[in-house]
Amino acid sequence: MKHFIFMALCLIGMACPVFAQELYVNTEPASNMATSSLGIRLENQGYFKPTYKNRSTLELMYGASRHLMVHGSLYVSDYYQSSQHFEGGSVYAKYRFLSVDSVQKHFRGAFFAKLSGINNPIVNQEITLEGDNSGLQSGLVFTQLLHKLALSGSVSYLHAWDNAGDNNIPLSNAKNAIGYTLSSGYLLLPKAYKSYEQVNLNVYAEFLGKINPGYGQSYLDAAPAVQLIFNSTIRVDFSYRIPLYNTMVRNTANMYLVRVEYNLFNL
Repeated sequence: MKHFIFMALCLIGMACPVFAQELYVNTEPASNMATSSLGIRLENQGYFKPTYKNRSTLELMYGASRHLMVHGSLYVSDYYQSSQHFEGGSVYAKYRFLSVDSVQKHFRGAFFAKLSGINNPIVNQEITLEGDNSGLQSGLVFTQLLHKLALSGSVSYLHAWDNAGDNNIPLSNAKNAIGYTLSSGYLLLPKAYKSYEQVNLNVYAEFLGKINPGYGQSYLDAAPAVQLIFNSTIRVDFSYRIPLYNTMVRNTANMYLVRVEYNLFNL
């Protein structure tokens, strides 16, 4: 019960009526990037205990139309070996099917799907397609923008299959999972827009959860984050995941995230 009270207080504390940001750090909103724009991301995530391990990701994002955007990612880490090695990749697509727009606010809905091919051994109970498992994820996300505040929630189904290199899923592991997220974002600076060259400062409270049905394995993390945007093209993200409860063996508990993104428009 205390975990849900904590979630509510975080969201209420950010719910001031004021141009919001939907550039969440740990999740994707229902909105898409601009048509014919390209985003280039370089990301590093990791944990410090019991020993320091980290994963780097190179991600390309493209706005194919006002309704469709696609991502492609490559992963390198030392999570399962003593040195960094190439783990595989994934592709992601999001189709926006709902847009309800009005002055300084909108509501949007989108369907998304992700497909990954990974060559790591499978030692964790969590199914994650960001370098750990081969599989498919599909789901729905809805986002509400209210001036400077943005709220978003998603639910998804994940199915894992054996990894490449004869890395099979253990018989004791789940092959199916349910993921869910709840995110809020608030624009702190600038107080008033005068130029696209102004630095934006955004703060986020995100909640990331997953359940392995039938296995008694689940978790819920809080993931506070800070974001800076320079010249409307360069984005820098910082986040840290804090387990609120956890009954699942995984890498993502107590994980930091650092990301730099550069956007090219009107290609």
